[in-house]
Amino acid sequence: MKGARIVFAVLLVLLLAASGGFAQAKKLKAGFVYIGPVGDSGWTFAHDQGRKYAMSKLPWLQTVYVESVPEGDSTRILDRLVQEEKCDVVLTTSFGYMDDTIKAGERYPKTLFMHCSGFKNLPNVGTYFAELYQMYYLNGLLAGALTKSGKVGYVGAFPTPEVVRHINAFALGIKTANPKARMQVRWIYSWYDPAKAKEAAEALVADGCDALAFTEDSASVVEVGQEHSKAGKQIYTFGHYSPMQQFGPDSLVSGQLVDWGVMYVKMFQDMVDKTWTPEDMWWLAKEGAAKLGGAPGVPINPKFAAALKAKKISTKDLGALSAYDLVLKRYEQMMKGRETFDPFTGPIKDNKGKVQIPAGRIGTKEELLGPAMSYYVDNIVGDVPK
Repeated sequence: MKGARIVFAVLLVLLLAASGGFAQAKKLKAGFVYIGPVGDSGWTFAHDQGRKYAMSKLPWLQTVYVESVPEGDSTRILDRLVQEEKCDVVLTTSFGYMDDTIKAGERYPKTLFMHCSGFKNLPNVGTYFAELYQMYYLNGLLAGALTKSGKVGYVGAFPTPEVVRHINAFALGIKTANPKARMQVRWIYSWYDPAKAKEAAEALVADGCDALAFTEDSASVVEVGQEHSKAGKQIYTFGHYSPMQQFGPDSLVSGQLVDWGVMYVKMFQDMVDKTWTPEDMWWLAKEGAAKLGGAPGVPINPKFAAALKAKKISTKDLGALSAYDLVLKRYEQMMKGRETFDPFTGPIKDNKGKVQIPAGRIGTKEELLGPAMSYYVDNIVGDVPK
């Protein structure tokens, strides 16, 4: 009888091993490099929420993070995470970390690296992005439908391909709803500087802009809009990366919400399963990484529903719809894939008259993600800074 039990135990061990029953034997340590503080209410906050989500879904996952790392100071942090923390994978979560991440990949060929929003790869360095240009287009549609002054403002952090892509997508949405409206951009050259963002937003309002979007990781622009709206001057705002409706209940119309968690679970699972490849993970609305809204489950602030339903917009493929219904219909199409509807469908001209994306086709990833995205579309005033 004792011998039979031993044989049974051995067979059970073999069966569990073959079926993956020893999930607890899996382990992966991931180190995150953050550009801002985890409490910034924007970009870094959203990444950290994704990290926590992945940990809740993957019991074998260990994580560490370093916050507020300047882009010019990432090398020593990368070395520390590999040498001292013994991370199996290091994730760098800002465009400006790209070259240092590539160099680290060359120094540490046995460590995996994932760089967010970049376009350079090595056998052990992949790229990923929860792409939001579709949501920016929808927000632009809303801004174009609501603006009374025909002036829309944008507060930009740095003129990277990512930020310029989102600015252009927002402007294309404005143009769809209001072809006569124009947009202007103010650059603050910082990912997280609430004071500079507030100053830029106030300057745009003083210049006549009554709708504001932004790429900066605080809620300052929304708060500026809320202050003016409460005082009787309606300023429409659009959130950035995380739920911001709480900061502007009378101002925030919608925004872009990102789900980094679903991406992190996928990449970490692939790594422990040995199926990971350094190909670019570029997830959009279809993959569930990008969502519309200023609060979870609220794609459009109900406060502005009546005004949006009263505004009619004509389209070639859908006929005339209210701005409210058009946004939701386009959102539905985006969730089916880029081939169903994409904002960067040609012809796309820059504000010098040059065709950047020819008629009849959708912009490629190379055209949208790389250095080619260095122009403003034709309803934006000014030039992209060099």
